[in-house]
Amino acid sequence: MDIESIKNALKQDLDTAGSSADLEALRVKYLGRKGVFAELTGSIPAMAPEQRGAFGKQVNELKVMALALFEEKQKSLGSAATAPEVEKPDMGMPGIAQDIGRLHVLTQIVNEICGIFARMGFLIVDGLEVETEYNNFTGLNIPLEHPSREAFDTFYLKGLNAAALGRPATDGKLLLRSQTSSVQISVMKASKPPLAVVAPGRVYRPDAVDASHSFMFHQIEGFMVDRGVKFSDLKGTLEFFAKAVFGQDIKMRFRPHFFPFTEPSAEIDISCIICKGKGCSVCGKKGWLEILGSGMIHPNVFKNVGYDPKKYTGFAFGMGVERIAMLKYGINDIRLFYENDLRFLRQF
Repeated sequence: MDIESIKNALKQDLDTAGSSADLEALRVKYLGRKGVFAELTGSIPAMAPEQRGAFGKQVNELKVMALALFEEKQKSLGSAATAPEVEKPDMGMPGIAQDIGRLHVLTQIVNEICGIFARMGFLIVDGLEVETEYNNFTGLNIPLEHPSREAFDTFYLKGLNAAALGRPATDGKLLLRSQTSSVQISVMKASKPPLAVVAPGRVYRPDAVDASHSFMFHQIEGFMVDRGVKFSDLKGTLEFFAKAVFGQDIKMRFRPHFFPFTEPSAEIDISCIICKGKGCSVCGKKGWLEILGSGMIHPNVFKNVGYDPKKYTGFAFGMGVERIAMLKYGINDIRLFYENDLRFLRQF
């Protein structure tokens, strides 16, 4: 077979091809399994040995040229000339907006509060959510007969005691912590004063769910221990915190209260951020909103962690994160935080 005549015939056939279908037919004719190049390659064994090398080289060169010519022809035909016209996008149409994730409102409040105390030198500490009776109750001077230690007020883990956490069995049963105050005990047992700590986290109580109660919610515990810590230090610390969260124009008041782990103890109120203390439905016409509990750490708590109460003093405070968020943003139902309704969450 004459290589040169095949080359000329290929060029003529490609020149006359007017569509992709024509081009595909020529591809089969020349490059198919039974095409021209297959015949050329099949004829090589019948040639004299001295002719085979030169002829095989010519066939390969022709095949390379043919592939290039087919590719060039395909480009010249172009998809626009043989395929249906593709609709061009309207660049003036508005795009599809992408939802951008954000922190949950409770996470935002936790970060804000912890940031305020971090600026005052407090260390942020995470505590265990599965705790012992000792850390959650006994170490905090909460006696056995206290109602909060009953099964209807605490989630006890059936059949498990402190040994499961590598603690002495005398530390009692295991439970889901009912307060972040338990971090006080674990931190003070592991460290010596001076200490300034805030501990955010989830807590659990078997409460019936309604607009103001949930079986799981969030607290932030804070405490400071050193020589000579006074109640005035507590007042100054909490005033700085309250004004940073609710605004510089709020007023504060301390009301006497009772907590087993502090003495003296006080509930902290701020002037209503809605009515500015005049009285409205949010504050129950009282002009004040309760935000947290506090007090000087009880000497018995120091004894339980191995501190000398004659040498050290300290204060502690605790607040509900949901309550702070509800007061700050005027939210009237705690369940909104947990329903994952984007219409609510996107507001923050």
